[in-house]
Amino acid sequence: MQNARGLRAAALTATAVLLSSLLAGCGGDSEAEDLTVQKLNWAECPAPSEAEGGGPAPSPLPNGGTWQCATMRAPLDWAKPDGDTIGIALIRATASGPGARIGSLVFNFGGPGGSGVTTLPAFAGDYAALRTRYDLVSFDPRGVGRSAPVTCESDAQLDRYFQQDSTPDNAAERTAYLNNTKQFNAACEKNSKKVLGHVRTTDAARDMDLMRQVLGDAKLHYFGISYGTELGGVYAHLFPRNVGRAVFDAVVDPTQNPEQGSLGQAEGFQLALDNFAQDCTSQVSECPIGDTPQDVKNRIAKLLADLDGKPIPGVPPRRLTQTAATSGIAQALYSEDFWEYLTEGLEQAYAGDGRILMTLSDAMNGRNENGEYSNLAAANAAINCSDDRPRYSPAYVEGKLPAFRTASPLFGDFLAWSLLSCTDWAVPGAADHPDVSAPGAAPILVVGNTGDPATPYEGAQKMVNALGKGVGVELTYRGQGHGAYDSRNRCVQGAVNGYLLDGRLPAAGTVCS
Repeated sequence: MQNARGLRAAALTATAVLLSSLLAGCGGDSEAEDLTVQKLNWAECPAPSEAEGGGPAPSPLPNGGTWQCATMRAPLDWAKPDGDTIGIALIRATASGPGARIGSLVFNFGGPGGSGVTTLPAFAGDYAALRTRYDLVSFDPRGVGRSAPVTCESDAQLDRYFQQDSTPDNAAERTAYLNNTKQFNAACEKNSKKVLGHVRTTDAARDMDLMRQVLGDAKLHYFGISYGTELGGVYAHLFPRNVGRAVFDAVVDPTQNPEQGSLGQAEGFQLALDNFAQDCTSQVSECPIGDTPQDVKNRIAKLLADLDGKPIPGVPPRRLTQTAATSGIAQALYSEDFWEYLTEGLEQAYAGDGRILMTLSDAMNGRNENGEYSNLAAANAAINCSDDRPRYSPAYVEGKLPAFRTASPLFGDFLAWSLLSCTDWAVPGAADHPDVSAPGAAPILVVGNTGDPATPYEGAQKMVNALGKGVGVELTYRGQGHGAYDSRNRCVQGAVNGYLLDGRLPAAGTVCS
């Protein structure tokens, strides 16, 4: 939640070595190579790299098959397609049947900065119906995971970075916050200079069209979630005639600049907090964290105010700061399934134990239990700052604090100050907002969730309008959490599966509850 579309984190040593190996000696031949005819060497997947989040290799598939991984070569600089190349890491589960295979269904799960190679296996059970007729495919976008990863600070530096006061109250705190941001951004430039100017969403969209051709598909069939909807919209704009059956879920508003997006997120997370507090106090059993919805929110606000001056023990040896607690609360609001952990975490924090909230904060920032960070947030910063043209000053942010506090008394300051994340970035931003107009594209099913904190519901209609007449088809889910399909709502899944598997679009304006 560090800005309108994501977070911050990085890992340094191992991924710097990997980056060098991915870039060294690739490309530069005297004769131009046609990358569209390259053959992928699919093999059993290794364990995820540190930049992908670490952990074991993906578990076998339910039918006894295995996940397969490969590396696709793509131009480092799409303006110089015959120059150096980088590796784009791919993963797939081949179609299981029954039914005739349609082709590949490519997933992007958002971030930006999330590893598709690690995320797809984790959620594959949710997409078992789609696998009957598609090879399920995902990838680490450029700058992410194994795909020429952006690296910034070391794990120890990142521990300090995420403990900092991200809502400065005085001149000294403001200076410290600005210095920490400058230091982080300078480390990204120092450690990732060669790739830093080539990780825009337009670059990733061009990679996807190359991927489509290498996979042997005439059209790109696509499932984009969160930032993946923005990537999908940019793809549709650049390659409208190549769009196959596509679904956008948890939809980014493509008309907003970073300030507008952050303000919308403030409103969205506040709505989710309101719904959480209402749910807790409306249960038959007593709510352990407040007697009324306002009491729940008042106690959370007091906790955060107290932590600003006096952190409590968290995951040893670290202490739970105001910033870490805010991140942990936000992480829990991404899914209604996490609300019980938020309740328990708040109960513990009121008793002086910050372990659960800090664990949630670590998940937000890409830190595993071994203290290692994925490059989720480093990539997130690199992609967002390369995409977004506006650069904000401290004085400008201070002038906007009242509006952000009105939008969310709890999250407003946090999101307002995050607007400074790109101020000292080495690469200029491309535009105020992405262009997703896609005249001539096949219909795209756009799914909005009325209770989504991170990509507020209004963004779905904005995406439909921006895609253009006859392209976007809106489906509304009246639910909670980030996204709709993984809520397992039968109406939503029936509509999405009906389109992707059989080409049956729901009527525009369909509502699922």
